[in-house]
Amino acid sequence: MRNLLTRSALLLLIIFAAHGAQAFAQGGAVEPAREELSRTLAAQDAALFDSFNRCDLEKFASFFAEDVEFYHDKDGVTLSRKSLVESVKNNICGKVRREVIAESLETHPIAGFGAVQMGSHRFYELSAKPGSGPVGVARFIHLWQLKDGAWRITRVISYDHGPAPK
Repeated sequence: MRNLLTRSALLLLIIFAAHGAQAFAQGGAVEPAREELSRTLAAQDAALFDSFNRCDLEKFASFFAEDVEFYHDKDGVTLSRKSLVESVKNNICGKVRREVIAESLETHPIAGFGAVQMGSHRFYELSAKPGSGPVGVARFIHLWQLKDGAWRITRVISYDHGPAPK
């Protein structure tokens, strides 16, 4: 029995060592892949909020999974793409413009699923005088799923909403 345990432990050690060596050998390939993922999702974010800002609801809807869950610290939970689009139509269109704070974006891969993207953004009232600046800031977390070659958001957490710094 003791010999079997020793062999099992040795086998596990070899497997972990091989995995670590493979990860080390690919070290040069990990960062470029992550940078490419960051660029891809930054472009997705830009396209998503271009449709948001222009109130192109059909295009906006295409960025979300049918069963999206949207958690907002001030407005609560919105469940489903249909409800989310309806909420944007009724509360955002023609009233608010969103701008990402590019340097705040972070992207982290999720193996076998997609990625999580986090960042901060500013909001501007469209009725305000030009050049008056943002009225609010907030942070967000988007859980992106890569499925059938398309990126879609499955979960959103929009939080820490507050007035824009003066």
